[in-house]
Amino acid sequence: MSVIEVDLDLIRKYNVPGPRYTSYPPATQFTSEVPAEAVAERVRRRNAEPHPLSLYVHIPFCESLCWFCGCTTTITSSRERSAAYLATLEKEMDTALRLLHPDRQVVQIHLGGGTPTFCPPDQLRRLGEAIHTRFRVRPDAEAGVEADPRRLTRDHLAALREFGFNRVSIGVQDHNPQVQKAVHRIQPREVTARAVAWARELGFHSLNIDLIYGLPHQTPESFAATLEDALEFRPERLAVFSYAHVPWIKPAQKIVERAALPTPETKLQLLKLSIERLAQAGYVYIGMDHFALPDDELAAAQREGRLRRNFQGYSTHGEADILGLGVSSISQIPDAYWQNKKDLEAYHAALAEGSPPYLRGFLLDREDRIRRWVIMQIMCNLGVDYGRFAAEWGARFEERFGPELESLEDLERDGLVQREPGRLRVTELGRLLIRVIAMRFDAYLPRKGPRRHAMTI
Repeated sequence: MSVIEVDLDLIRKYNVPGPRYTSYPPATQFTSEVPAEAVAERVRRRNAEPHPLSLYVHIPFCESLCWFCGCTTTITSSRERSAAYLATLEKEMDTALRLLHPDRQVVQIHLGGGTPTFCPPDQLRRLGEAIHTRFRVRPDAEAGVEADPRRLTRDHLAALREFGFNRVSIGVQDHNPQVQKAVHRIQPREVTARAVAWARELGFHSLNIDLIYGLPHQTPESFAATLEDALEFRPERLAVFSYAHVPWIKPAQKIVERAALPTPETKLQLLKLSIERLAQAGYVYIGMDHFALPDDELAAAQREGRLRRNFQGYSTHGEADILGLGVSSISQIPDAYWQNKKDLEAYHAALAEGSPPYLRGFLLDREDRIRRWVIMQIMCNLGVDYGRFAAEWGARFEERFGPELESLEDLERDGLVQREPGRLRVTELGRLLIRVIAMRFDAYLPRKGPRRHAMTI
């Protein structure tokens, strides 16, 4: 990716609240007014055929709270709580299996959190066995786990490898001690290096490193050093996330405000620095916050136009339905989303009664599915091919989205998109503001008034 000359006035103009589009409609549209039975009916219809399945398992526990965190977490040091949680997860698996086609094959597994490696190795082995005895996991399934190096042991990773886990994502965020202190996450570089060495030794074939830009005290100089640290590990993927400041959702983030948060201009400089340095190091900028080596599956999927985006970020298994297990997890089939209860005790109570831990959902109509397709093409494949749209949906894109295309005039004038014959194309500058482009096709986003989303920069 070439160096981009950016007018900071332009960035100020487009630095507005907006969704990250891990789903469309965004999760802010999910509602408890959609009854669980309505979702279950669509699941039953979907299960007439054995479509591939992606499992997401949420482990909410952490020993300490990182003040920047936006995840659903429970702070505890008790491994008895995680053992009880695994027992409830097994009940949820059994409940879900009653609705699933028996021939469904699991092509992808992801353990997220919280901190999945909060669970001791014996509990991870129990979880692996619970999954493999209940589901038909393909031998070549992609199986990934998020790991916190601070309390990780080699046996944690060995236990996961025993059950086919082959990808590991290691949280780093920033290696600068001042930044770490400001966000309550002390993690010396040697701790990260030890975790990486174990993962390589044990045969995890894909390593991802998570970084966050926009944290207190970060400067281009300090973050450049963190990038160099990460590049020394030569991970197959890097996720460089923009810090999402949403203290109205996560009150602990108010603590972060006590330190000096970078300005939007500085955040942009950090993003530009990341893109340019990682491109120089040979990584492909997948989009928004993901980078991958050219021979990685993400890069190949984008080249071939089959990249997708879901609640775990960018994915090469867009054809798979998602079954979310655990507190707060989200499931997805083509015409429905549903989310589990977010309160841990309520989650336990529902399954103790033999009920699904349903909290809220959303039923998609044809209009939603069409707009989701368009937004995901923009987010994943950096544009919309009008011929492909016509083949998929039986309509001319220029006619179907005439008002939306007209609304892009300012984005085109400012160099974010190009409207070409037969195609809408996102420019290199547009990649930095790709959420803003996608927002023009969002029928649920208020054009005026408050939006309960993080800022785009």
